[in-house]
Amino acid sequence: MHDDFATEPVPGLPGHLPPGEVVLWQGRPDTWRLAREAFALDWFAAYSVLLVLWRASVAWSEGGAAQAVAVGLPYAALGLIGAGVIWWLARAQARATLYTITTQRVAMRIGAALTLTLNLPFAQIEGAALDLRRGGTGTIALRMVAGTRIAALTLWPHMRPWRLGRPEPALRCIPDAAEVARLLAEAAESRLARPVVTRTPAAAPHAAAVPAE
Repeated sequence: MHDDFATEPVPGLPGHLPPGEVVLWQGRPDTWRLAREAFALDWFAAYSVLLVLWRASVAWSEGGAAQAVAVGLPYAALGLIGAGVIWWLARAQARATLYTITTQRVAMRIGAALTLTLNLPFAQIEGAALDLRRGGTGTIALRMVAGTRIAALTLWPHMRPWRLGRPEPALRCIPDAAEVARLLAEAAESRLARPVVTRTPAAAPHAAAVPAE
């Protein structure tokens, strides 16, 4: 089997880590949770069930149980096929995704068809919000500083829902999300608390005054 990511120097990252940078955590979305939250599997399933019941009840009133089954089964089959397609799309997204937290940034390798990697240094992250769900899975949305431009179409489904005007990259549907959020907060605080030392050119020495003869 061909590995599309075998050429990555570090899994999930476009290049080698600079000296002093360390990977703290890596993970990917949970397939079922991603299918339900990002791909609306629950809504599709509910719609399919209602459609089957409606069509079967109409057929029952017109021709009895045999006709209800004959009419309802094709709709049920279509619903199952549709749910299977949604799950397959979510699985493809989850397998192609790798989120990384290092001591200096958050990196997101995303995209099942067209893969790209986003590098989000802590200095460009204004804040983070945790949406914790039952079972410990959750989504960590990253609010970027003003002026950071990221296209919503590029991010989806790895973004906070309903934030199209100012898209927020998100680590979607990750297991043990509370612990990951704690690690992210500690890493960002540690990085941003370090003093930044820059080198400036040394001042040119003043020329010695030469006494006039």
